[in-house]
Amino acid sequence: MALDDVYTEVLGEHSRNPDHKHHLACATCTMKGHNPSCGDEITLELNVEDGMVKEAAFTGVGCAISQASTDIMAELIRGKSVEEARGLAQKFISMIKGEITDEEELEELDEALALKNVAHMPARVKCAVLAWHTLDDALKSDK
Repeated sequence: MALDDVYTEVLGEHSRNPDHKHHLACATCTMKGHNPSCGDEITLELNVEDGMVKEAAFTGVGCAISQASTDIMAELIRGKSVEEARGLAQKFISMIKGEITDEEELEELDEALALKNVAHMPARVKCAVLAWHTLDDALKSDK
């Protein structure tokens, strides 16, 4: 199986069966994200305690890329410190912008690497980064 096929499979699985698409009863922080160019809309719900992202979930509608990206992100940031989560968001956004291409440097993005090729699809970049910008804004304001 080619690497692109593996990535397509990962994205398909996360968009069809997102593990983290639900309301979070214990949310301490809620942030809406909206992409007016395509109508993607998410509400990110986080439980942040003692500087740690204990839980993350989301609701909303959007294309397969935005939904998969949000689900992967929610999985990745659980158990991370606020600083680590924001660092991952910055790294992901840099990857999508094509600013970081070194595989080793990007390794900690785990399944989010499946979205790497979105960098070559300008129309889809906003779909991929919506959740990550929303996360960064949420954690910035959650002092």
